[in-house]
Amino acid sequence: MTVKTLQDLLAEGVEGRGVLVRSDLNVPLDNGVITDPGRIIASVPTIKALVEAGAKVVLTAHLGRPKGEPDPALSLAPVAERLAHELGRNVQLAGDVVGQDALARSEGLTDGDVLLLENIRFDPRETSKDDAARGKLARALVELVGDDGAFVSDGFGVVHRKQASVYDVAELLPHYAGTLVAAEVEVLRKLTTETERPYAVVLGGSKVSDKLAVIEALAPKVDTLVIGGGMCFTFLAAQGLPVGSSLLQEEMIETCRGLLDRYADVIHLPRDIVVADEFAADAESKVVSANEIPEGWMGLDIGPDSADRFGALLTEARTVFWNGPMGVFEFEKFADGTRKVAESIVQATEKGAFTVVGGGDSAAAVRTLGLPEDGFSHISTGGGASLEYLEGKELPGIAVLEG
Repeated sequence: MTVKTLQDLLAEGVEGRGVLVRSDLNVPLDNGVITDPGRIIASVPTIKALVEAGAKVVLTAHLGRPKGEPDPALSLAPVAERLAHELGRNVQLAGDVVGQDALARSEGLTDGDVLLLENIRFDPRETSKDDAARGKLARALVELVGDDGAFVSDGFGVVHRKQASVYDVAELLPHYAGTLVAAEVEVLRKLTTETERPYAVVLGGSKVSDKLAVIEALAPKVDTLVIGGGMCFTFLAAQGLPVGSSLLQEEMIETCRGLLDRYADVIHLPRDIVVADEFAADAESKVVSANEIPEGWMGLDIGPDSADRFGALLTEARTVFWNGPMGVFEFEKFADGTRKVAESIVQATEKGAFTVVGGGDSAAAVRTLGLPEDGFSHISTGGGASLEYLEGKELPGIAVLEG
């Protein structure tokens, strides 16, 4: 990656300087309680390095989709508290994004202080399609760190977005890739240019449409493409099989049929399914053949035979990319498929394979199911960004760092 990095900035010196950092702190909440702090923990190394070097750190981040206006349920208050715990120091939380409180607090920062601005998406200009509107917000953000400030991009989960705190600020300040962003891009570069064979990709999640571009980009390049999760039922329907009341994108059936025709030797679908009579943790469930899903029942996980078959393919791979769970892993009864596939990827890692978990629900599943995070070569923090990179798309938040 031909961009300056955090190490370059530290070498130049940051003591006494304001540094604006775009982090990805978009963690899942349950009634205000963080259920998976993975992204916060992943953001700590960059912030800590700047703090220890004496920078005045101003953090921007988003949480959820607040639609351009303040939403108390999406305040970064619990994030600030958890981040302070991880850093072992106080983290101030501004009461606004670039308003009076943010400005006053930024002016009062001393060397090594950390200020987290309130949810950047509370300001509608952050996600505006209007360049001028985004630029105005970017200039207000730059004002918080001063004329000799710098910008560090460390929120990999948002680098595929052309947003004020990701893209526009980089055009106004000396810009650098944070530890996390630099590592993520290096991993994805390796996945696209230095793949050892066999190369296996595991895709899950709910919608085929969300993964269609990455399927079309990777299917010609891989040896094995395993498909599970809710998206597998559209593929099964494309084979003419009944899927009961399982998740189905009817408008994608013909597309899936075409993919199966072109990549019959690469695509692997489940042969058995764990079905349930309702979408609930305590639903009645049973294992059926993939061609015998009963009317009125829905598939909520791949079956044990499929998990074993997929596992055998994955343990022998030398490169693995996994994005998307195999079932509704949040319900213990329907978590076995995801767990077994993940354990097979861990086995591949132990045998020397290069294995990448592509962020999002897959990363959450690793932690929820108690799997060892060091059992994978890399766990990404950005699901959508990872997929777009592998699709061959330009990521605005990376491209601007190269300028």
